[in-house]
Amino acid sequence: MADNFRKIGNLSVHPLALGGNVFGWTADEAQSFAVLDAYVGAGGNFIDTADVYSAWAPGNQGGESETIIGNWLAARGNRDDVVIATKVGAGVPEPRGLAADAIKSGVEDSLRRLRTDHIDLYYTHYDDLSVPVEEFLTALDALVKEGKVREIAASNITADRLTEALNFSEANGIAKYVAIQPHYNLVSRDTYEGDLADVAAEHGLAAVPYYALASGFLTGKYRPGADVDSARAGTAAEHLKSERGPRVLAALDEIAAAHDAEIATVALAWLAAQPTVASPLASARTVEQLPALLAVADLQLTEAEVARLTEASA
Repeated sequence: MADNFRKIGNLSVHPLALGGNVFGWTADEAQSFAVLDAYVGAGGNFIDTADVYSAWAPGNQGGESETIIGNWLAARGNRDDVVIATKVGAGVPEPRGLAADAIKSGVEDSLRRLRTDHIDLYYTHYDDLSVPVEEFLTALDALVKEGKVREIAASNITADRLTEALNFSEANGIAKYVAIQPHYNLVSRDTYEGDLADVAAEHGLAAVPYYALASGFLTGKYRPGADVDSARAGTAAEHLKSERGPRVLAALDEIAAAHDAEIATVALAWLAAQPTVASPLASARTVEQLPALLAVADLQLTEAEVARLTEASA
């Protein structure tokens, strides 16, 4: 499976990025350890989190996911075997923003919780229009020079602002974004496709789409009349109210049956087949949810199947 690994800057990552947003939320530390062990045991190496995960859960303050991952890294002694991505900008308890001082304090907090001396891929989580690109990019470049960060990336950013940031880095010979994490899946294509994807392609950025399974809708378990016990059930079920949602499920059913594959695997494989996409991002609350996600590494859709899903999701 190693020959399926993808490049993000100087990093080599598994075709499935494991989302850490559920750690400390719907998965406690023991469950999270089990998922992390199973993911790495199956050949995975790309773990994604953020400083703000999971502040939205009752009783949480943020940083819970990083803390659990840090405890796991320390317990397993495998830091050099995995690629850790985290983010700065959302912050806790208030949005941290992207001022230079906020980035400097943010990285120290994340390093402490992750119990490591470096972060492999460090995202600006949300753009902060109050801060010029030269300020936050210079701060991020300093972290790269100090060895605290290996590569930098952006999430939730417009095409214009991304272009401005990339041009500044190139003009000044400093650390440059190598990846983008957009909201992108079969039922949510408008945010990424178009100008943002074009900028990523022009500058050679890798995309790591989040909500790759549309909060679970693209697993196929949300059907008319189905009652699903999940913290995301309300969000996922919204897709049934459009014509596109059921149309996409029908196409996924057909292609999954042809490959004897899970619907989630096919949905992720469509993403993986899109230009610029390196590694779709999906989370698992239990070990049992992992095989369908990991199988994306070995499922290659035909051009006709990709086109069928693209048409169904238009």
